[in-house]
Amino acid sequence: MEFHVQLNAARPDLDRFDDAIRDVDPAAVFDVDASGAVLRVAAAVQASELVALLAQAGYPVAAAQVRQLPSICCGGCSG
Repeated sequence: MEFHVQLNAARPDLDRFDDAIRDVDPAAVFDVDASGAVLRVAAAVQASELVALLAQAGYPVAAAQVRQLPSICCGGCSG
């Protein structure tokens, strides 16, 4: 799943978030967009799990700050 998380004024500690999300999805990728206002996450999690992982990493967000993007998966790489 791919998500965009609207960030608060402070940026999350990405090292702490990395530690938290790797326990759930070792192949997850994430970054902060050029504006610094959006955390982009691609991971095998649900939105509620992402909210919990961010809280675990010390960066609580409201569910309304998380937007799940439509899937662009063609299924071609899964065999």
